[in-house]
Amino acid sequence: MHNGNKSKDVRNGSSSVVHVPVYDQGSQDTTYTHQGCIGARHITTFMLFLGMANAYVMRTNMSVAIVAMVNHSALSVSPEIMDDECDREIELEGNKSWVIELANSKSYIDSSDGEFVWDAIEQGYLLSSFFYGYVLTQIPFGILAKRYGSKYFLGIGMLINSVFGLLVPISAHWGYGWLLTIRFIQGLGEGPIVPCTHALLAKWIPPNERSRMGAFVYAGAQFGTVISMPLSGLLSEYGFSGGWPSIFYVFGTVGAIWSLLFLVTVYESPDEHPHIADDERKYITSSVWGSAGVSSPPVPWRAILRSMPFWAILVAHMGQNYGYETLMTELPTFMKQVLRFDIKQNGTLSALPYLAMWIFSMLASHVADWMISSHRFSHTQTRKIVNAIGQYGPAIALIAASYTGCNADLTVALLTIGVGLNGGIYSGFKVNHLDISPRFAGIIMSFTNCLANLAGLLAPMTAGYVINERVSVYTYYNWVTLPTQAAWRVVFMISSGVYIVCSTIYLIFGSGVRQPWDDPSHDEPQEDSKDPEKGSVMLQETPR
Repeated sequence: MHNGNKSKDVRNGSSSVVHVPVYDQGSQDTTYTHQGCIGARHITTFMLFLGMANAYVMRTNMSVAIVAMVNHSALSVSPEIMDDECDREIELEGNKSWVIELANSKSYIDSSDGEFVWDAIEQGYLLSSFFYGYVLTQIPFGILAKRYGSKYFLGIGMLINSVFGLLVPISAHWGYGWLLTIRFIQGLGEGPIVPCTHALLAKWIPPNERSRMGAFVYAGAQFGTVISMPLSGLLSEYGFSGGWPSIFYVFGTVGAIWSLLFLVTVYESPDEHPHIADDERKYITSSVWGSAGVSSPPVPWRAILRSMPFWAILVAHMGQNYGYETLMTELPTFMKQVLRFDIKQNGTLSALPYLAMWIFSMLASHVADWMISSHRFSHTQTRKIVNAIGQYGPAIALIAASYTGCNADLTVALLTIGVGLNGGIYSGFKVNHLDISPRFAGIIMSFTNCLANLAGLLAPMTAGYVINERVSVYTYYNWVTLPTQAAWRVVFMISSGVYIVCSTIYLIFGSGVRQPWDDPSHDEPQEDSKDPEKGSVMLQETPR
């Protein structure tokens, strides 16, 4: 090895298997440089980015379409109770707020009545049906991808998601139950997207490029949302087939095309790619796996569950989803109930936080990779620093937002800044699975992502409990609960505390070092064989 580190010999009869110490990951021979601007790993990364964007488009387009699908006039609903604390200030200063003026401008969402009479509860079940299918398949697909490979689970899963998306308009006319089933199946199809993406990144991306490549891929979620929300609104109002059906026809077709292209252009690993340059293949293989080669031993479940770096990632991931749900769902509700404007009714305002997060995640990822490549910071230090910005930043923004009073401009600015800084997590815990365990990254991600999504459900539940139990007044012969700024301050403080505690745990126990339970030198020696997951020859025996 060029860095002078000694390799470890594992004897097997008259020959030996050469392994590289686990702690040498990231310090392997990186003298291989791909000649050219774009390599096979860049194409793979770009396709994964488009896949992540497409996944979030398929996930969020129903939230826009349902506004045009429902016959609101036919519903017998009580008017939403608003807080009157800011009435006086809004009346005096509202005309000076660019946020309120923009929010009250023409909505990009078609608010005309649709043909389906679904009450709020039925709409809630419909919007959540996708989520339940998505969460249900996280862990199973993580395990299956480890055993059989990730490419086909991801590509075929997204193809199922897209094809069934094309069936949404017709299933809505078949009946409410049919539509619930279709959306649930879509969620099942999207289940592999995160664990399989992580598994592919582990095989394709060298350690010194993980921050920017990983952030680029996962920032596709924000990119997809920024594209989906305004475009879905335009299709709903001006599209073909009656407006809202065109949302599912357009995005379903785009998703199906992407799935087929992905299956044709992306390969399970560099060793399976028929056209990759030799120097790029050697560069990836050497930097990711070392001279031990690629191996796929049984999953060390007990060792993983005893690993503090794993628990640090899990806690950070759960805290992230809880805080993010507060930022993106509860803060807009606060704006509507207290500040009296609906940020969701304007495409520009709705896209600002997602756009800020996408931009900052790209900047932070390049800085993170520079920190590692410059050898001024270790992988561990880099992950902790960038993650701290990504989680302490939103925590501070939430605290500040709870004291903005009736200032709409400042509240929206803090929302945008907080969500923007949150982009740092893509170069923090989000890619940390790849550092501590390249061989089991997909499985680890499936567990943390599944539990984190469940933790995210607690945010609206907590907010609802705090707001509903805070203040009650007697009006119109009924007791009603008023959302107050003090009550909302409690909601924001709880989320801020979750961010701070979880990020602090990650700072203490997180690690960027490949863990001993992922050390190839601990594997049982095996004969030359084809690894179905990695698509490459396992531990190669070399003469002494």
